[in-house]
Amino acid sequence: MFKYCPACASEKISFEEGKVFRCPGCGFVYYHNIACATGCLISVPSPDGEKLLFTVRGNEPGKGLLDMPGGFVDAGEGVLEGLCRELKEELGWMPPVRPGAILADVFKLYASFPNIYSYKGIDYNTCDLFFSVSAPGLKPEDLQLEKDEITEVRFLKPEEINLDLFAFESIKRALKVYLAKGTA
Repeated sequence: MFKYCPACASEKISFEEGKVFRCPGCGFVYYHNIACATGCLISVPSPDGEKLLFTVRGNEPGKGLLDMPGGFVDAGEGVLEGLCRELKEELGWMPPVRPGAILADVFKLYASFPNIYSYKGIDYNTCDLFFSVSAPGLKPEDLQLEKDEITEVRFLKPEEINLDLFAFESIKRALKVYLAKGTA
């Protein structure tokens, strides 16, 4: 990430233990901490069985592969605030939340896994938190996709899921947990 110390421009900066940059010349220290990210498994109950909403990525990493709606939590946001913002941005949708409701009562945290998000030659270590929510009656026409990031949505029955078609290992692991338990 750093070729030169950002404080003194020394080339002697080192990266230690996979998490800290140190410059012996000026004492600069930078901890390369994880980023927090969310994923939401939207379950749509129907008479012919549960369907799960997935997005198709429009950008690298994983362009053309399946994903869950969600994304990075911004500075100053809590995890659920970031998830709600991402759902609004990516899908133009939020589950109905009655006034005074607590978001933790709407979204169920069911898994968390580490991930590596490789973007433009930099590996970002992430802590991905996966939530589920039930969305009875949700249809594709209810959504307004963020076309720069998502090319389409797919509603799949659990038995139609092929983990090889998903962009990130953390999502594959989270789907295995969900499919074993069924938590929406």
